[in-house]
Amino acid sequence: MSASVELENVVAEFGSFRAVDNVSVTIEAGEFFSFLGPSGCGKTTILRMVSGFVSPTKGVIRIGGKDVIDQRPNQRPTALIFQNLALFPLMPVWENIAFGLEVRGVDKKARRKRAEELLALVDLPNAADKSVSQLSGGQKQRVAIARALAVEPSVMLLDEPLSALDLKLRQHMRAELRAIQKRTNVTFIYITHDQGEALAMSDKVAVMSHGKLQQVASPREIYDNPANGFVASFVGENNILSGSVANAADGRADFVTENGTFRARLGPGAATSSKLYIRPEHVRLDAAAGSENAIPVDVTDIAFEGNFISIMTVDGAGREIISQARNDGQTQVPERGAKLFANFDADHAVVLTDEVPTRAGAHA
Repeated sequence: MSASVELENVVAEFGSFRAVDNVSVTIEAGEFFSFLGPSGCGKTTILRMVSGFVSPTKGVIRIGGKDVIDQRPNQRPTALIFQNLALFPLMPVWENIAFGLEVRGVDKKARRKRAEELLALVDLPNAADKSVSQLSGGQKQRVAIARALAVEPSVMLLDEPLSALDLKLRQHMRAELRAIQKRTNVTFIYITHDQGEALAMSDKVAVMSHGKLQQVASPREIYDNPANGFVASFVGENNILSGSVANAADGRADFVTENGTFRARLGPGAATSSKLYIRPEHVRLDAAAGSENAIPVDVTDIAFEGNFISIMTVDGAGREIISQARNDGQTQVPERGAKLFANFDADHAVVLTDEVPTRAGAHA
């Protein structure tokens, strides 16, 4: 059975350093929930508080509606997978998986049966008697997941478990983890600094900075409607223009810069903000000014990046503006030095504040 996890006004202090600053969030039972942010933002501390290895300085943590502050790690319905996996090299795979059951006094025949069931679940049906050293990185990852599932946790806690894998295997394991989570319906709480992992796997994402929640929402909402400048910059790429807001009304405004005035959406609390964000995939390079927002630019460089092409340009003020186009065989790639217009729609240009909106710490 999966369980919900609630953090209510949780604070974690280490001496004078506040690692987690008044975080409140609800993770629904059966959800794949990711905490995303740079190193040192407090996300791993949250995971360790949920697991019981770190006690909050203030606040309440509930699992399945029950306050667990006074429960030790082994009393909580959680399982924690560390970055280094911590498999036992001298045990065969099935004994690694069944170790927690052995500690609980389950007999050998039942342990072996359960281990083989879990190996089938993680798509390693013939690996029971192999040694850990015979496994690839991705196979070891799946064994670690099977071992955690053996004790039937309600909540699975994963601390950057894919960071040591190469890119192709990491991408494969994203799909594996997501599939395993959906098959078991166990609540997954995933810690990562990799936006691709968080966006690809999660039902909900919490973006953190300096111990504070910046935004909690679905991956698409995080990407398409970032709550502030930090979220926009950390999740995906952006062209950022500096200026000032004028004529704000009905969620739209003019954004005045030294190189022109542009029409844009107003993000949360952004009526007096000074930065405009436009994602590169929403910038079109054309021979003429073809929309309400157009900037004359010169093409300076072109970067082929596989499934898309990045085209670097500069405007009259010397600001770099990047456009991204799909590598679909239809894209007309301009020459270096070409004089074009960077066009973008008001719907895809948003003025954001660097301040954290008051709603960002609300329950998700």
